[in-house]
Amino acid sequence: MEKQFSVVGRRLPMLDAAAKVNGSAQFTDDLMLPGMLHGKILRSRLPHAKILNVDVSKAARLRGVKGVVTGAEIPDRQYGIVPKARDEYALAKGKVRYIGDEIAAVCAIDQEIAEEAVELIEVDYEELPSVFDPLDAIKEGAPIIHEGVANNTSFAIRKEFGDVEGAFAASHLVSEDSFYSQPVNHAPLEPHSAVAQHDPIRGQVVLWSSTQIPFFLRRNLAATLQIPESRVRVIKPKVGGGFGQKIDMFAKDFCAAWFAMKLGKPVKFTYERDEVFIGTRQRHPMYLKVKTGMTKDGKILGQQFLAYADGGAYNSTAPTMMALSCFFLMVPYHVPNLLYEGYHVYTNKPVGGAMRGHGIPQARFAVERQLDMMAERLNLDPAEIRWKNSIKAGEPHPGGFVINTCGFAESVRAAAKAIGWKEKRGKLPFGRGVGLGGASFPSGVTNMSHISSGAVVQVGQDASVNVLTGAADIGQGAETVIAQIVAEVLGVSLDDVRVTAADTGATPLDPGTFGSGVTVRAGNAARIAAESVKKRLFECVADELEANPEDLVAKDGVIFVTGSPEINIPFAKALKAYQYKDLPMPLVGRASWMADTSEPTTLFNQPGNFSPSYSFMTQAAEVEVDTKTGKVKVIKMATAHDCGRPINPMLVEGQLEGSIAGGMGQALYENVITEKGQVMNPSFLDYGFPTTLEVPEMESIDIETDDPVGPFGAKEAGEGTQLSPAPAIVNAIYDAIGVHFNELPVTPERILKALEERK
Repeated sequence: MEKQFSVVGRRLPMLDAAAKVNGSAQFTDDLMLPGMLHGKILRSRLPHAKILNVDVSKAARLRGVKGVVTGAEIPDRQYGIVPKARDEYALAKGKVRYIGDEIAAVCAIDQEIAEEAVELIEVDYEELPSVFDPLDAIKEGAPIIHEGVANNTSFAIRKEFGDVEGAFAASHLVSEDSFYSQPVNHAPLEPHSAVAQHDPIRGQVVLWSSTQIPFFLRRNLAATLQIPESRVRVIKPKVGGGFGQKIDMFAKDFCAAWFAMKLGKPVKFTYERDEVFIGTRQRHPMYLKVKTGMTKDGKILGQQFLAYADGGAYNSTAPTMMALSCFFLMVPYHVPNLLYEGYHVYTNKPVGGAMRGHGIPQARFAVERQLDMMAERLNLDPAEIRWKNSIKAGEPHPGGFVINTCGFAESVRAAAKAIGWKEKRGKLPFGRGVGLGGASFPSGVTNMSHISSGAVVQVGQDASVNVLTGAADIGQGAETVIAQIVAEVLGVSLDDVRVTAADTGATPLDPGTFGSGVTVRAGNAARIAAESVKKRLFECVADELEANPEDLVAKDGVIFVTGSPEINIPFAKALKAYQYKDLPMPLVGRASWMADTSEPTTLFNQPGNFSPSYSFMTQAAEVEVDTKTGKVKVIKMATAHDCGRPINPMLVEGQLEGSIAGGMGQALYENVITEKGQVMNPSFLDYGFPTTLEVPEMESIDIETDDPVGPFGAKEAGEGTQLSPAPAIVNAIYDAIGVHFNELPVTPERILKALEERK
């Protein structure tokens, strides 16, 4: 029987949509505090060098400059988002490792003076040999980027499931192919910014930051400042896009807090666009070699992967990124035998970090491309190979995943139908083609037992509902989804719910926005907190309604008896009845939710369930290739997505459409170009990505599976759909012109060269 909901499942606008449209929404750089100073960071102009001396005397004497700090003055504490990968100082100590590495910071009465002061700082270097390619960096005799790290390999993972060699021996076809995925910048519209203020009475520093993970930022900030976490408060204002780039702590956070504490004045640091490109994070470039064995009818028997990720100068999220790249090769397809070797390698280039999909898009590109290549070699339909190998809910998984629901096979069929697969594949005129790509993604990782979310639901005397959540809304609509969940549980209107979020001094603990876990983690916490409020309210009015509390329903602003909606009491009146019984107000419910897991992490030590649930999706593309110019036009993209039950279908649709644009960029346009470590295109003018003029017709198809773990059956609907647009587009290009491309991006120059060679 289909469940009926009042708020969940409705296409409702985001709670902050009007504020963003009319310009009243406040982002970090909008904050202006009395007496505020402005900061600027001096960055290295060399890719690899010892710092012999930093002379700040001229900068310090400049009128209007209030403070200067170098790496030599700050605490000797490294930080990092992943504990076992900490290798970074807030300002470089003794050595710089890439062009853009932070050396010193200044703050002044305005931005212009701060910029002038930075130019006055003189640095004496001893230049060191550099290395810019991971395949060179691992060679004997390569420059050592971090002392004590052999072959510049900061993290390695080797996982084997089953008998891969036996699988290859039993295969009808074994193919080995090489692939490359380029560096991609997140390019959020809002550049990174931080504002800090120190409260000397409380001895607390307050930091407003464009961050995705306020509580993790508090931890890193306290550690590097060497003060207790209780003396750090992090508040997340509106965030204009993050996509993983705003997970880490950056020098702007540390330096703003440092100067605020030292000078007793509020301090703001906002990065310029070139600093976002050079000095934050990018998607890891990755070399992949894939070997796959198949039966004659296209059944996958085994796969072997060798991956080298170019991490740039520091680790960031290296261990998690490499583990995701490995484990998510075992979904959405059933791969009974797998051998994965992955290496995260330091180079003297900008740093790789989390980006939508976090290591999986690179691997997914290789898998989905090779599936099409093997389908051709076996004379099989690529769509048929995909649904034939689809993983199934409830079946044993070689990596220990627990798949409660899976709509992948249905998504393949739905996407193929939407793109006109049977009518178009291999049948369109030369230059036109269609392609597919499939993927799966976690609904929040469970590799660490402390990844839990808390929520507080308060109902006031006027029947208004206030939700406290640590969840970080970075534009994806997290606060709206949480409000819908609470409104559904309490049976009130969405207009009655207010959300206060992402303030470490006021809201419950939450890991933040990463791994697409917000809806499941924070949504479940909010649901349970709201249910505890509802339970006490039901117990209060049960006698008046002459019913058992278990037989009551809250919906559309009233509480009524199941099967007898005429026997009811309005929500506001029920609340007054609760108050008149001298029960404490406001009525408060508290909850915390975390997925079942174990410590130490299952990622590196043993197989285990990676996520409370898994989303599945297929994307299909139709393209047109101009054989005279090499330009590719994406005509249509269809996405069929199993995200359980959508809490807000309109927001899900927005995520799917955003993923299509991001996938188009990865496939056709985006590439952070470096020469000897110098980024050559650090601006929106020079860096290629799709605009509204390039975005194709888009069709979104929901594959509902009603997951038993997520709130109201929901699963992730954010990152996963970023994984397969690029291979779907490149597969469509092959169908259009008969040329295989195993390196991204597929630029007009590469297409023209390939067509010329084909002649």
